This record gives sequence, structure tokens and C-alpha cells, in this order.
Amino acid sequence: MSFAIRIVRCYKYLVEEKHEFILSKQMLRSGTSVGANIKEALRGQSRPDFTAKMNISLKEASECEYWIELLTNTDYLPQDSAQSLLEDCRELIKMLTSIVKSMSEK
Repeated sequence: MSFAIRIVRCYKYLVEEKHEFILSKQMLRSGTSVGANIKEALRGQSRPDFTAKMNISLKEASECEYWIELLTNTDYLPQDSAQSLLEDCRELIKMLTSIVKSMSEK
């Protein structure tokens, strides 16, 4: 949830301050989807359902990482602000990778 909140705030900044609407919308969509899919996985009907939803979360986190990097490299996001957001995103990717991997081994 806290990552999604940061993504929403970043989106608002990009729209209001930088007048960037396309790339930021992609970041918003993928960044808020991570937590939504995790929440859905926790209510999964089966182990395969849980694993599938966690894998979707992992893919969305990876996509979000791409958009943050692109927005940073095109000077829409300041390097220092983006770094913290990227670190959080990459930490989520590590955790989700571990969960998906351990579920696949069972």
C-alpha cells in the first residue's frame, strides 16, 4: 500500500508540475497494480491461484521499474527523488521473486 501511495503522489507531481500524462499514466497503472494483485493473491482460492497472482505482481513491479527509469532518464523525475522510489520498487521485486520462486519449488 505504501508503495502505491508513493506512486500516486509521483503521478500527481508529474501531471501537475511537469504536465506529463502518457508515461506517468503507465507508471501509475503498473505501480498501483502491484499491491492490488498481492491483496488478491492473499485471498487466492488455491496455491496455483496464489502463485499466479504473485507472479502478476512481480511482472507489474518490473514494468513499474522500467517506467520510473524512463521518466528519470528523460528528466521528468529528479534523480534523487526517483532513486528512493526505485529502491522501493527493486525491493518489492526481490521479495516477489523470492515468493514466486519458493512457491514454484513446492
